[in-house]
Amino acid sequence: MKKYSQIYSVLLLFVIIASCKGQNQTDPRKDSISQVENNLSDSLQSGPATTPYGPKRITRNIMQDSKGNVCFASYEGIIKYDGNAFTNFTKKEGLDTCNAWSVLEDKTGDFWIGTDGKGVYRYDGKSFTHFTTKEGLASNVVLNIYEDRAGFIWFATNGGASYYDGKSITSFTTKEGLPHNDVNVIIEDKSGKFWIGTRGDACVYDGKIFTTLRNKDSAPFNNVRSIIEDKKGNIWLGGDGLWRYNGSSFTKITSDAFGWIYEDKKGNIWITADAWTNKEQPNPHKWALSRFDEKSLAS
Repeated sequence: MKKYSQIYSVLLLFVIIASCKGQNQTDPRKDSISQVENNLSDSLQSGPATTPYGPKRITRNIMQDSKGNVCFASYEGIIKYDGNAFTNFTKKEGLDTCNAWSVLEDKTGDFWIGTDGKGVYRYDGKSFTHFTTKEGLASNVVLNIYEDRAGFIWFATNGGASYYDGKSITSFTTKEGLPHNDVNVIIEDKSGKFWIGTRGDACVYDGKIFTTLRNKDSAPFNNVRSIIEDKKGNIWLGGDGLWRYNGSSFTKITSDAFGWIYEDKKGNIWITADAWTNKEQPNPHKWALSRFDEKSLAS
């Protein structure tokens, strides 16, 4: 397992940087879905399921499954790496066309796959179950998937937030109080509250009410792409700036735009930031990878 953990850490950082560079140039959500699917279909028909190479298309999310495989959510589908070879999991299991945006293995061992335009697929080890707006999803573009402590599966979509309780899907939009329908990320903290980052304002959901988050200057947090709760219980928000919440107040770390936040096993916080170098240049953005040492982080 140590071998896979090392691989996972390296690949995570690599994909984070690659993903952020992609955000700087284009937004994959604006790509022509039909064109991507046509290219993907041709690729899958001509290529083998297992190769010595990793994903060649847009890759937005990775995770390590219970067997130690590293899983990539890409526009080629879900690619699994077992330490020796890469296998197109979705193709192998019969789901050929899958522009995957996110992937999650839940507590029962089922895999959930969020796609760019085709909703969500759940794989139980035998077959796929397909969920779309017909089943109650807020949108068929599913950017992030999260499992809460109760085992409910949450979906961050570009049309609102949804969750599956094992029987049906419930969705929330601005009509229910969500500050913005384009949702980037959802997490549950140790107290049971849900932190939601959107392309508008970020908010907290206590099961009844959505409360817009505001800093010490009463300003909201905009375009939050990543949220984590660290080992000390601090909440980190990364979007148009990086903030840390210690349970009573927010501390602004930097004003740079952020893509992803990750805490390693030692408690170090890894971040990707858009360091503006020269605003007069045609493209002044320069994404950089930074690390906050655990010893220097205030609780």
